[in-house]
Amino acid sequence: MNIAKTDRRSALILLGAGVALPVLAGCGTAAHAAQPNPLQLSEAEWRKRLTGAEFNILREAGTERAFTSPLNDEKRKGTFACAGCANTLYSSQTKFESGTGWPSFYQSLNNAVGYSTDRKIGYARREVHCAKCGGHLGHVFDDGPPPTGKRHCLNGVALDFQPA
Repeated sequence: MNIAKTDRRSALILLGAGVALPVLAGCGTAAHAAQPNPLQLSEAEWRKRLTGAEFNILREAGTERAFTSPLNDEKRKGTFACAGCANTLYSSQTKFESGTGWPSFYQSLNNAVGYSTDRKIGYARREVHCAKCGGHLGHVFDDGPPPTGKRHCLNGVALDFQPA
């Protein structure tokens, strides 16, 4: 075995790790901060546009109490849009009963949502937000049904239902 070749290979591996780790560490953190949302309003404009509950959820990343949203029981065909900007987010075809007390979907519509890492409760959770206005919708968990295995657990206050 050639020692120089082994040392060079080790150096390249370490160099690659030194470049990759910072990049990987940044994945999933504040994705919506890095890419500005097309709809940006001042806090005063958002307060005029939204109800108090909508502002709390969408703009302050609040959470509604479980089993309080009528959308949790919504069974009709249609789409779910952002209550802040009317961006269409989810199809009723991907909605399922999770038993958690919040409207749950296994998949969003293409390019409708963005993700970031939420560490507010002491551990990392995947936050989901509207790709158009950046409004907080809820979180994504890995305990959903096939075909994705994901559960987009959303605040009903953050959504408007549009029947088909």
